Amino acid sequence: WLRRTTHYLFIVVVAVNSTLLTINAGDYIFYTDWAWTSFVVFSISQSTMLVVGAIYYMLFTGVPGTATYYATIMTIYTWVAKGAWFALGYPYDFIAVPVWIPSAMLLDLSYWATRRNKHAAILIGGTLVGLSLPLFNMINLLTIRDPLEMAFKYPRPTLPPYMTPIEPQVGKFYNSPVALGAGAGAVLSVPIAALGAKLNTWTYRWMAA
Repeated sequence: WLRRTTHYLFIVVVAVNSTLLTINAGDYIFYTDWAWTSFVVFSISQSTMLVVGAIYYMLFTGVPGTATYYATIMTIYTWVAKGAWFALGYPYDFIAVPVWIPSAMLLDLSYWATRRNKHAAILIGGTLVGLSLPLFNMINLLTIRDPLEMAFKYPRPTLPPYMTPIEPQVGKFYNSPVALGAGAGAVLSVPIAALGAKLNTWTYRWMAA
């Protein structure tokens, strides 16, 4: 029981650190200020970040559902951060929390449905995460007020000049950020999922040494 508890404690620690990475690089800047102009960049970064940690710990424990557990911790922690910004006087819609859980559930489902087949989880699960995350997050964005309006009204004092929000040029570079993000995410999430699985192998070798 101690070993199992330690495994899940590690999941919590790494999921919180992944969320901190999102808060500092992908959530407040890309997802809120740059939502419409850099949605493809956001989709790729979030798909790959989610899949590498989720598949690592899912294979580490061997329990379908661990990926969803990992994504849930990230979600809760980001909502806590959202609440902190709200308490500081920023509007409720100032921070849009990314939607990780449904994509993680698809990863778990692919692992469970293939009777814990690691390679199926990498290929099918990785593809599903990359395809689904942009869709769920665009639906999420459509339910909130214009993130760019929030960004211009409430600039952050720590935001460097080169990251100042710009007006979106919709359709100038691509017509469908969801499709482009899903396509690129599906392609890149598979090798990143394989990397997560390989890291799992290295961890076991390190523990056995």
